[in-house]
Amino acid sequence: MEDVSDDEKVESIRAFQSTIRKLETARAQMTRKGVSLTLIEKRLSALSIGLAILENVWHQKPHPYLQAELSTARQVLDGLLPSIKSSYDKAKAGSPQSTLLKRRIQSLEWAIRAMDEQL
Repeated sequence: MEDVSDDEKVESIRAFQSTIRKLETARAQMTRKGVSLTLIEKRLSALSIGLAILENVWHQKPHPYLQAELSTARQVLDGLLPSIKSSYDKAKAGSPQSTLLKRRIQSLEWAIRAMDEQL
């Protein structure tokens, strides 16, 4: 993954952090409503692992995750891509939403690639 520019690395990490914050907010709202949190917890965990993997690959920060956790997170992240790509296809070209979705897609793809290299 040496072909990723420093700017792309920063934007990718920011995209992960933004997505994690969004899910944490959703989890808090769902907790207040008493709704099941299973899916959101699974996605939040996978995104946190994906972020840790990118920081490991790009900034040599260690991560505590085992192969099984990486494998599960990889599957969850891969499962998120179709819906995000669908939203991107519907977004107005050049809009802030389009830019955000494009960055999320790219960051997820890089995290999946990094996980594949570690598995």
